[in-house]
Amino acid sequence: MSEKLQKVLARAGKGSRRELETMISAGRVSVDGKVAKLGDRVEGNEQIRLDGHNVSIQQSEEEICRVLMYNKPEGEMCTRKDPEGRPTVFDRLPPLESSRWIAVGRLDINTSGMLLFTTDGDLANRLMHPSRKVEREYAVRVFGEVDDAMLQRLKNGVKLEDGPAKFQEIYYRGGEGRNHWFHVVISEGRNREVRRLWESQDVQVSRLIRVRYGDLELQRQLPSGGWTELSLKDVNYYRQLVELPIERKSKVKVDEKAIDNAKARRIRRSVKKHQHRSLQKTRRRRS
Repeated sequence: MSEKLQKVLARAGKGSRRELETMISAGRVSVDGKVAKLGDRVEGNEQIRLDGHNVSIQQSEEEICRVLMYNKPEGEMCTRKDPEGRPTVFDRLPPLESSRWIAVGRLDINTSGMLLFTTDGDLANRLMHPSRKVEREYAVRVFGEVDDAMLQRLKNGVKLEDGPAKFQEIYYRGGEGRNHWFHVVISEGRNREVRRLWESQDVQVSRLIRVRYGDLELQRQLPSGGWTELSLKDVNYYRQLVELPIERKSKVKVDEKAIDNAKARRIRRSVKKHQHRSLQKTRRRRS
C-alpha cells in the first residue's frame, strides 16, 4: 500500500510531517529523479532524495514505537539546536539510526519535570492535540495571597489573550507565609498556560514541575536530566489512550522493573558524565 511522502520521510527521521510538507512544497524532495509535489504517495521502493541526498527508507512494518520518559531540568531548551548554544532536551537522549526522537509537547526553559519523547509522529501529535484532552498534572509553587474565591475562578475559567482557560483540578499541597504549593491539572497544554492562569490572578509562579502525563506519573527514582524507556505495557497505554493500534514488540525486556536502585545509579552516572562533557564544551567555547 502506498503512503504519503511526508509520512515516509518522517519515519526516516527527516523532520516532522509539517516541516517535510514545507520542504516538499519548496521542491527540495525528489522521487525517482522527479521533483515531488505535496500530496504524492510512494510505495517504499522508490529512490527518494532530500536536498540531493539519498534517503534510507524504513518500511512501516519494521517500526517499533518507542517512548522515553525524561526528567527535564530547568535551564534546558525544548529545541534540537539553540542558536545561543544553550543546552537542549535532545542533548542527552540515546542516538537512533533510522528515525529520530519527537518531543511530546514542550516545557519552557524554567519548567522542569516529565517530558515524553517517541519515535512515532502520529502518537506524539495525538497526545498533544487539544481534542484528545490528555491530562497533564503540575506541581506549582506560587508567591502571593491565594484564597478560595481565586481558586474557584481558576476552576471556572478565566479569559487569557488566546481564549478562555481553566484548571480541571487544583489540590493544595502546603506552604509557609506567602509561598504555597499546589497541584493543578490541565488538558490542553497551551504555551505557558499554567503560568499565565496564575498570573491572571496577580500571583507569581516561582517553581513549576510537570509530574504526570495521562495516567503515568514521573518515576520517583528518575534523576533530573535522566531518561528511561517505557515498557510495552506503558507504550500501549498511551497508544490506546489516543486510539492507535497496540504494539507487539518493545526494546525493553518484559521482566525489567521500572527503575530499581541499580538502574537509578546507572542513570545518575550517565547524567554526571553528560554534565562533565557539557562543562568542558562550555569552557572550550569561552577560551
